[in-house]
Amino acid sequence: MPIINVTVTGKADPALSQRIATLVSELTATHLRKDPTITAIVVNYADPLHWFAGGRSLAEQGTNSFWLDIKVVDGTNTKQEMASYLQAVFAGFQQLLGNVHPESYILVHEVSAAAYGFEGKTQEFRYISNQLKAAV
Repeated sequence: MPIINVTVTGKADPALSQRIATLVSELTATHLRKDPTITAIVVNYADPLHWFAGGRSLAEQGTNSFWLDIKVVDGTNTKQEMASYLQAVFAGFQQLLGNVHPESYILVHEVSAAAYGFEGKTQEFRYISNQLKAAV
């Protein structure tokens, strides 16, 4: 049930947004074992004239970039799963955007199950409820 925010350089493009959402959803399911039916993805665009890396705009450098920020429940993924996710996401955006600046970032936030959820219920509540149902 992650929420994923993605920002890429360029002008808003619905077709590219769909390709990004598909790629990110598939990689998140494959590498982090997150259910794509309850994965939310928001795609934003930033003008490369206003995105700087190494003190120069990406427009000046002729490169693209992205920033992916994902929240997951702490302890649900191993370090290896997260490392393979970062590698796959970077490679996927390299294919989608082309010429991706190496200073493109991915941040996996691990948050407490008691402080994270959807539909008005925390993940901790869902876990305990499922354990109680299984015990009956």
